[in-house]
Amino acid sequence: MLGNQRNHSEGNPKRFMTFKTFLELVEIKTKIASIFPYIIGLLFSLSYFKTFNLGLSFLFLLAMLIFDMTVTAINNYQDFKKAKDEIYQKQENIIGKANLSPHFVRNLIIFMVVVSLCLGFLLAYFTGWLFLVLGGIVFFIGIFYTYGPIPLSRMPLGEIFSGGTMGFGIFAMVVLINSAEKPIFKLDLNFPANSFALSGDIMGAIAMVVASLPLVFTIANIMLANNLRDLDTDIKNHRYTLVYYIGRKQGIQLFQLLMYSAYFFIILGFFIGIFEWPTLLTVLSFPIIQKNLKHHAAEVPAPHSFVYSLKNMVLFNSSYAVSLLLSLLWQAVTK
Repeated sequence: MLGNQRNHSEGNPKRFMTFKTFLELVEIKTKIASIFPYIIGLLFSLSYFKTFNLGLSFLFLLAMLIFDMTVTAINNYQDFKKAKDEIYQKQENIIGKANLSPHFVRNLIIFMVVVSLCLGFLLAYFTGWLFLVLGGIVFFIGIFYTYGPIPLSRMPLGEIFSGGTMGFGIFAMVVLINSAEKPIFKLDLNFPANSFALSGDIMGAIAMVVASLPLVFTIANIMLANNLRDLDTDIKNHRYTLVYYIGRKQGIQLFQLLMYSAYFFIILGFFIGIFEWPTLLTVLSFPIIQKNLKHHAAEVPAPHSFVYSLKNMVLFNSSYAVSLLLSLLWQAVTK
């Protein structure tokens, strides 16, 4: 049990938060969305930049998971507090469904924020200013994704922020920490001279963007599929997402376009020399992905339609990760 949540200001005592309930609060099953950028970032650092730092990689994994869980807990807490639909608040949201104390949940969130901040500053100490700046941007977007008077998730930008921060942000930070000893990209700040200098490898920067875009698209599609499914509920709760503005039909078309674009950038990366030929094996997953896209289009807005975004993300990125691993093996054999 994680703590006593007896709320003396209310007539009925709140339940203890069990570990199982905590995992539901942070939606532990969805953390795979942040694990893939981490794993693929590691494999890309090794295959393209030829860099690896075991200690910092493990520390970053810990910080990343804690912060990811924090963002999800904030999301559930804010949805509970701002819900206009009483049925959703008491029967669907985990805080109401498990009869948890909102005060305890808030304190737990604050604790996790502090822990993730401390780990982040420690990583920045070893990695440099550029990591601190990028980490700060990701932290800001993560916190205000569901917090504040107008959370980012309630705006038609949720897909961009979720895909960008997790798909590119995590990926890029993994590359930075693995090149900490011999920085590929470096930000120098000279406070006495009131100046700064950003240096790095141009082709390396292009490679990072191209390699991260499939992650950006597949993760953004999770948010898009969620919003396609929940459009009616979101409107009741005054959440006006991208789907509200473009409509379900166009939203489904965008969902498919993003998935196809993920394959395009894998192929593009091979032709411009970012990937080795084993990475093209990712394309073998396309027939199953295409089948899932058709099922998704037919089932929206049924609850089960959301599952296809998860299936596509797991299948595509598993194939992507395996292909990068095979690229490493190919490099070891041929070089």
